[in-house]
Amino acid sequence: MLTSVMNKVNPEMIVLARESRGLSQRELADRLGISPALLCQMEQSNRTLSDDVIDKLEKELNYPSGFFGQEGEAYLTSTINFRKRLKVPKQIIASIEANIQVYRLNIETLLHKVKMAKPEIPHFNLEKIGSAEEAAKKLRKLWNIPHGAIDNMTSLLEAKGIITIAFEFNTERVDSRIVLTHEGYPVIIYNKSLLGDRQRFTLAYELGHLVLHTGLSDFGDRDVDHEANVFAAEFLMPSSDIRSEFKDGLTIQKLADLKKKWKVSMQALLFRAHDLEDITYNQRTYLLQQFNQLKIRRREPPELDIPIEKPKLLRDLFTKYRNALKVNVNELAGIFNMKEEEFMRRYAI
Repeated sequence: MLTSVMNKVNPEMIVLARESRGLSQRELADRLGISPALLCQMEQSNRTLSDDVIDKLEKELNYPSGFFGQEGEAYLTSTINFRKRLKVPKQIIASIEANIQVYRLNIETLLHKVKMAKPEIPHFNLEKIGSAEEAAKKLRKLWNIPHGAIDNMTSLLEAKGIITIAFEFNTERVDSRIVLTHEGYPVIIYNKSLLGDRQRFTLAYELGHLVLHTGLSDFGDRDVDHEANVFAAEFLMPSSDIRSEFKDGLTIQKLADLKKKWKVSMQALLFRAHDLEDITYNQRTYLLQQFNQLKIRRREPPELDIPIEKPKLLRDLFTKYRNALKVNVNELAGIFNMKEEEFMRRYAI
């Protein structure tokens, strides 16, 4: 039986737990056997809950009781939105956002225990630098990235102290989101279902947001998504290196060969060539028609798949902390207010 000391809960954490499981207020109220009005009150004000209610919350939401007593803000607002399709159901977005915030809370707790130098990420003023493309060029130079394709985007970002996490979003309509911890550590969380080429472009896209848009509260009439895309294209396919690849024209076979070399999708290469004005609009349209005829517009040939990159920075930080404490995985999960099975799934411990 839980002691009464544990009955004080943070109402924001009830909302976070519920939304991370994709439940509406009515659905959770029905499972708890209480009215939606009472649940609404529980989620809006600090209340002392009975042992029975806390037991039910733990059972229905699959979080240990300590999760609901966590202090602090469950949600941190961000001016940077998801990388996603235009129309995604609100409940799906709410669930993904809640899970991202769960990751953020865990990472904040971990970084209080395991010291990691705060990443020195440059921020470029677009008005001064001129364009997102110029920002990508400057960052490649600043980070001493050699000419040509980037071998491993994940390793590059993690070497700079940017945490990357692959998580199952349960939809193909959302790719990623970047979040900053309270202390300003950047975390990129992306859809685990992404293929290797899209994973790399998505990471470059979020890096663009990080260096161009974080810390800004008003974007005016700027199209920040377009700016991040332009940044990603130049960062992964520098104009000074890739233009020579397009000089003799493009075919489906040549795009396939270039995909292996540059580790981006055939369509990304095609649009890059058009943006650089190395092919005409009609040439691009003709090749897209061939994509459709070959039925590779939505899914490029599996034999050309780029290997999926595996993040390891966060896993290594957890392992370091676990070894320092000399605890088993279940005990480690408890420290982060999570059940062992979910903790292992989230962090590959």
